[in-house]
Amino acid sequence: MKGILEHIEKKLSTATEIICQADELNKYLRGTEGFDCYPDKKRKLLAVVKVTTASDVQSLLLLANNPELSFVIYPISSGRNWGYGTSQPVQISANCIILDLSKLTNIDFDEELGLVTVEPGVTQQHLSDYLAQRGDKHMVPVTGAGPDCSLIGNAIERGYGITPYTDHFAAVTAVVGFWANGSPYQSAISELDASENSLVNKTYKWGLGPYLEGLFTQSNLGIVTQMTLRLAAVKPAFTSFFIQLKSDDLLEDVIPLIRQVLRDYEGIVGSINLMDQRRLLSMFAVNPQGTASHKVMTQQDITRLANENDTPPWTIIGSIYATKRVLKAVKIEVKQIFNQVPHRIVFSDSALISLGNTVFEHTPEFIINKSKKLLMIKKQLSSFEKGKEIMLGKPNRVALNLAYWRHKDADNFDNKIRSPAYDRCGLLWYAPLVVMKPEILREYVEFVRAVCPQFNIEPFITFTNLRHDCVDSTIPIVFDLDNPQAVTDAHQCLEKLVTQGLKKGYVPYRLNIDQQLTLINGGTDFWGSVNKIKKALDPNEVLSPQRYNPQ
Repeated sequence: MKGILEHIEKKLSTATEIICQADELNKYLRGTEGFDCYPDKKRKLLAVVKVTTASDVQSLLLLANNPELSFVIYPISSGRNWGYGTSQPVQISANCIILDLSKLTNIDFDEELGLVTVEPGVTQQHLSDYLAQRGDKHMVPVTGAGPDCSLIGNAIERGYGITPYTDHFAAVTAVVGFWANGSPYQSAISELDASENSLVNKTYKWGLGPYLEGLFTQSNLGIVTQMTLRLAAVKPAFTSFFIQLKSDDLLEDVIPLIRQVLRDYEGIVGSINLMDQRRLLSMFAVNPQGTASHKVMTQQDITRLANENDTPPWTIIGSIYATKRVLKAVKIEVKQIFNQVPHRIVFSDSALISLGNTVFEHTPEFIINKSKKLLMIKKQLSSFEKGKEIMLGKPNRVALNLAYWRHKDADNFDNKIRSPAYDRCGLLWYAPLVVMKPEILREYVEFVRAVCPQFNIEPFITFTNLRHDCVDSTIPIVFDLDNPQAVTDAHQCLEKLVTQGLKKGYVPYRLNIDQQLTLINGGTDFWGSVNKIKKALDPNEVLSPQRYNPQ
């Protein structure tokens, strides 16, 4: 080990930080997934290398490909891939070095075109602060994972959000990086461009010749050191809408209406979230079973909390970005479309919301604290406001509260610095694609509600309607990380959801590091082709072994 680290220290710049102390390495092995509770799933690290230049990334790759050395590299950006592995490597036993890219934080912005070029360490908050300092009116492609998460990390996992450019990799226009063998990558347009600024490449996603930039996503073929994203401009007018459905039976009736809105107002209405009662209660209410309880809510609990918090069986949340006149017209259209089912609708720019916020701003805290009803309304208004911020591209931590639903010390953490892995929250994700047809979505809901309670997991259900024909459902599997039985139940729940769900056509669009080892079959035509590409670009298998690649 000492010899490997000596080689690295000699070849990389003096600003590079090499971490090999056990207590520091353990910070990188913290996760929300509970893999460390299983001896056969514990990850090991040789060291962590924190680089400050892209050239050091190439130098480390070349060292790893040296036959006289024997180590593999697992790159991370911010290391906050909550529920999917956090910063832990996929491979369990190897001379693994984590390549920490969080110090690569350069930002280059073309305000006129709205194109921003970032490095892996640039987080949602970094970009938000950068744009705010310039007084710029573009939106950060935020996610619910929080302000400290990497923009590149999310994009190469093909993540999405609820700002106008919902699909974050679709908004990527250019990639620069290195293949696993150390060879640099830039597009054919960049190679041909003889101008001084080389800007044209950043304006056109597809480049020239075969499209190779997709090979950097959900793969172990290369490392991205620079990425250009197209940012959505803040529109002249905005509103979000909240639609409450008073009956669970209305699910099938409302799906075609959501589909109609997304189809008819594509580019004006962003993605639409459909959340069930339990999921919404997790945002407003305290776990009635106790935060460290290993029991699901009873129907009596749900009924009581729903009455106290005015929480319906289903809630639709969407956003409209437009000019003032178009916004006014689309609001009317949205109302008319949803008038086909019994509902209550509230727009965030309504006088009712404005009045509520004004009242609470001028009402003394001691008066509010005396009334459960006032406290509930204030909490809901605050959550709506935080949700509105995310829709406008302003990062916050409101969605992170979910990870603390079963944490015994949930109320003792500062909301401003919450970190699910560091705080030992238990969280896994089941995130399948589901066909957007009413009968299929109903079958899926009943499936999740039947499976999760078998393992003492709350069936929190969200549908994110990305397009009129594409739905991703996110089921957070929240558990007590300090309870061995709860950890076991959580993993067994996820396994059953996946294995049984595949038979029904519910296919995850994303896998955690353990699932990548067990679910991907290298004998299929698709993965056989991936392995051929892997052998060409990484003949020594030095980069992220087994990450989305069954070698």
